[in-house]
Amino acid sequence: MPARNVWGNKVAVERTNRDVRTLVTQIAGGEIMLPEIQRGYVWKASQVARLIESLYRGYPAGSLLFWKTGQAAETRGAAIGMRQSQASVMPLYLLDGQQRLTSLFRVLTDHPEAQVVFNIETEAFQNQSAATRRNSKWVKVYDVVGPDSDVFAIHGHLKGAGLAIPESEIGRRLSALQKISQRDFHMEVLHDFGYEEVADIFVRVNSGGRALKTTDLALATLSAHSPGFLGQLEAESAHWAQRGYGALDVNFLIKALTLSLSTTGKRLASVAKLTAASKETVEAGWATVQRGLARVVPLLQERLLIPTTALVPSLAALYPLIIYYGRQPECAKIPERVEGGLLYWFLAATARNRYGGASDTALTQDIRVLDTEMPVAALLSNLGVGKGGISVAASDLAGRNHQSPYLMFCYLAAAHADATDWWDGGPISGSLGESGKPHYSLVHPASRLRNCGSKYTSTEINELANIVFVSEQTAKNIIGNRTPSAYMQDVSSSDRTAHAIPSDPAALEADGYRIFLAARRALLAGLITGLLNQFRPDFLTAEDATMEAARTGKALTLAGYTGAGRSVLVVEAEASSQRWTGWIDPVDFEAALDAAATGLASDVPVGDEAAPLRVDDEGGLTFGLGPFTIRGSMDQWRTTVKDAFEDAQPLAECPEPSDAAWPTEPEEFLLSDVTQKSI
Repeated sequence: MPARNVWGNKVAVERTNRDVRTLVTQIAGGEIMLPEIQRGYVWKASQVARLIESLYRGYPAGSLLFWKTGQAAETRGAAIGMRQSQASVMPLYLLDGQQRLTSLFRVLTDHPEAQVVFNIETEAFQNQSAATRRNSKWVKVYDVVGPDSDVFAIHGHLKGAGLAIPESEIGRRLSALQKISQRDFHMEVLHDFGYEEVADIFVRVNSGGRALKTTDLALATLSAHSPGFLGQLEAESAHWAQRGYGALDVNFLIKALTLSLSTTGKRLASVAKLTAASKETVEAGWATVQRGLARVVPLLQERLLIPTTALVPSLAALYPLIIYYGRQPECAKIPERVEGGLLYWFLAATARNRYGGASDTALTQDIRVLDTEMPVAALLSNLGVGKGGISVAASDLAGRNHQSPYLMFCYLAAAHADATDWWDGGPISGSLGESGKPHYSLVHPASRLRNCGSKYTSTEINELANIVFVSEQTAKNIIGNRTPSAYMQDVSSSDRTAHAIPSDPAALEADGYRIFLAARRALLAGLITGLLNQFRPDFLTAEDATMEAARTGKALTLAGYTGAGRSVLVVEAEASSQRWTGWIDPVDFEAALDAAATGLASDVPVGDEAAPLRVDDEGGLTFGLGPFTIRGSMDQWRTTVKDAFEDAQPLAECPEPSDAAWPTEPEEFLLSDVTQKSI
């Protein structure tokens, strides 16, 4: 019996099968396209390898869902590394199976990011590496399944590789690998469904697989209501990426749009507001966001000298600025005292990790006060900034590394002091690396400090106070492996002052490194405080100003302990005059991080309890550990754990875990606030 859609009309659901090779050919020929509601390609190399292994072993690989319509639909490009041809027939639009089909296309067309290899002896699959290239037991899958494959020659080569399997087994395994392209996928094709109904189906079927982010759901709904809107978002994102603000991606813009829609409700960032809004409301909100971005980005670049969003620790601090400026008429002149005050608030909010915890709650509080008579005062009040304002002390920089929010402040302090690069004499903003971040180097080279035996730990060596913003050419040709005393003589005294380099000769020798750290922390703190004071509103005074972080009594420390063949990652927290200590097996934690990299949440054993590691809507990882939660990016988590074990301490000195319950509400930390315990 034919299926019926929600309006009672008869529709057809066609069921069929096609093999992998045919599907790949149809993708290349434009006969299979991605509708606009689809997400981007997100699979990791390890997931691609697992898919190929499943097909090799004959495991089920799931079905595919398509939509066929007589009307052209808005599409998005597939991540296949080539342009699809113009089909002579109406294409099939892929609703479910994009990650699998894109991965298969990449493997079967030798895409550089899908170089899956197969160990003929162990039947293991993984992505190509330098080690597998040198090992003749590893065969690239494409060489076996590609259109120009010569399986006979590969078989002959493997016979001389000293394999521990018989020759007949080599042939059987190569044959099984070759048949991957012949594996059938079950297909269901929906006919005569409307676009809004298809968008609803897309959300339903994809929510059952890799969890859709709330922004994915919003995009699907927006695409259904306003075909082509995703293209506007992507064009806006590309516009700012060309100007160094690449982190203003589609997800960022969707949240900004959501925040712009209203000032009512407990959570302004709720996607429900966006999906329930009319087309006219969404268009008005989008105009607000575009107007705000057009004024905020130049303001940050020209007045704060922030060349790239790669420097900004929390992009959430940009939302109130965007909404405030977006709500102003096109040619409205913002008074200097208000503009300077907003920039002061932005710096203060960044320094105090305003959006490090429950960011939606804080954003709701801040956006609601933007239309008040004194928005700057209200924002600072929300932040808890008293009449003394804020400043930075040398102690605030102790133990910090390149992951700290203070990295941005150290860069800005140097930029506002007109610091230059020591190689070409240009501004430090001219040394952006391939990642879009300003390039930096260590003033005291790590190799020099490590030559002092075990006098300095890796935590000390990589401290923020040892970082200087100079180009790669400076790092290589001037600093190199030389002590500061050897190369600083070629740097002008004015530029040394701008870069906060101590003048004490003892601080420029490796033996005086701790003297250097103490002196440079003080110099940097002075420059940063001076920068803050440039934008401080008149209604604040500089008397008795202190940083909140120095007064809260909150601290979070990660340390590695090893001994007797065992390793333990110890986490110690202190807040509200309470202390807590937890033990984590680093192997368990790394496994949880690997799962998180594929979008899967998991639990990590901590003593007799299970601590949840969750992937949030913004791509960060939140670890609910004992009496507190820690939030950071995947790279931050991996780097933090690695750093903790670089200076591992004896297991015999490991503190005992806490048994007592935490008596207060859970405390929230950013991973960038974590310090490693020094020996």
